[in-house]
Amino acid sequence: MGILIIIAFLALFILGFPVVYAILLPGILYILIEGFPLGLLAQRITYALDSFPLVAVPIFIFVGNLMNLSGVTDRIFRFADTLVGRAPGGLAQVNIFSSLIFSGMSGAALADVGGLGKIEIEAMRKRGFSAPFSAAVTAASAVVGPIFPPSIPLIVYGSVTSVSIVQLLLAGIVPALICVALLMVTAAVLSLRHAMPRAERWPTGQEIWQSLLPALPAILAPVLMIAGMLLGIFTPTEAAAVTAVYVILISSLIYKELTWSHLWHSMLVTVRSTSAILIIVAAAALFGWILAVEQVPQDFAAMILQLSKDPLVLLLIANLIFFIAGMFLDSTTATLLVVPVIAPPMVLAGVDPVHLGIVAIFNLMIGLLTPPMGLSLFLVCSIAEISLRDLLKALAPFYIPLVVTLGVITFAPDLVLWLPSFLR
Repeated sequence: MGILIIIAFLALFILGFPVVYAILLPGILYILIEGFPLGLLAQRITYALDSFPLVAVPIFIFVGNLMNLSGVTDRIFRFADTLVGRAPGGLAQVNIFSSLIFSGMSGAALADVGGLGKIEIEAMRKRGFSAPFSAAVTAASAVVGPIFPPSIPLIVYGSVTSVSIVQLLLAGIVPALICVALLMVTAAVLSLRHAMPRAERWPTGQEIWQSLLPALPAILAPVLMIAGMLLGIFTPTEAAAVTAVYVILISSLIYKELTWSHLWHSMLVTVRSTSAILIIVAAAALFGWILAVEQVPQDFAAMILQLSKDPLVLLLIANLIFFIAGMFLDSTTATLLVVPVIAPPMVLAGVDPVHLGIVAIFNLMIGLLTPPMGLSLFLVCSIAEISLRDLLKALAPFYIPLVVTLGVITFAPDLVLWLPSFLR
């Protein structure tokens, strides 16, 4: 019966049903056929949303929306432009560096693309960069957001697997920095090959200081959050709340650009975005419960462990599965449906669940840049007003640093687990 439920989900998804319906309808049908009380449906859905870690999701979405409206993103971009605008690649480097800073406050790839991305693409086009290249750099650098703390996908992963969310967030720091470094090298090589524009000179110390001062309060937000979690002062959910209050304070008292309309609009967008995520969480919880009742995870674990018990081989299999899932499903849906099935055999074979989380989420983020369902691709195409074909052509070289980063994450677990080891 469990296999039939999975087949029903795939059939509805291929037929074009919204993901939440494709997940929920087979679940409801299963309950009716098996004779379970309908009250069980409400119980499983409600239980899934009764999660303290998930409270961080709407808060970080709110923070990202608020920063886009209150001038925080502009100051981050100007500081990055001053600091690395002279490097080969000019604003391409600024784009990547800004994404790292912005991701330390928003935790979502699409928030990066939709907020800072608009500023970056417009600025790059004004400086003489082509629209496809500007869009490609923006889309590739947005991958960093969901693995650098705070990370909404990692919070969802932790809530599904009961793995320490603090350790997951800390585990994403080194891979994110590696990814940023490789993306910047790629941008430099491409810019030197094609003689792309950059700043005429390196900034003076005074210019760096003048651009740093306005951006410093925003830059300190991720430092405050990471330090607080490392020192055990607050949990990730509490860190989200502290970050939200901090952004409201600096936007209103320091930058003095926050208005009541900004707050209201940010809350409305947050409610819409959060609803879209949590309704999938609720539906996927019912789906996962059905798979557990039918012992699908146990059957899958036995099958996988028959193929190999080598953790490295199993990680390669997991990479393939998550990459394919990311090509068709958004990261939240893929995490909720695939992780509960994949994680048990991996952990039994000796794969660290924190390491697996970073591998899984990074694969799914690459999926945001991969047709046919790459959400970042379509959002960037809309912002830059270019065709998908032109974007994919410009994006092709940036798949190399992303795949290399994925290889490093997969084959060097000690790098991933170095910071979490301080909490063990």
